[in-house]
Amino acid sequence: MAQEELDLRGLKCPLPALMARKRLKAAVAGEEILVVTDDPMAPIDVPHMCHQEGFDVLAIARDGDVARMTLKRPA
Repeated sequence: MAQEELDLRGLKCPLPALMARKRLKAAVAGEEILVVTDDPMAPIDVPHMCHQEGFDVLAIARDGDVARMTLKRPA
């Protein structure tokens, strides 16, 4: 299964977390989504949302102002 990229650059808190949650809820079990954002709060807010909603955070990588988060809907 190919990993979908959800490009949320330009959106500010709380939109990245809300849109990631919406996409993860629509995902099939085991599906991974790469969230790309430039909101400095997103690497804090998105993992917090995942923890509350029961989604997995597989990786967080930062490259300058851009953060890439690999998220997964558990099986």
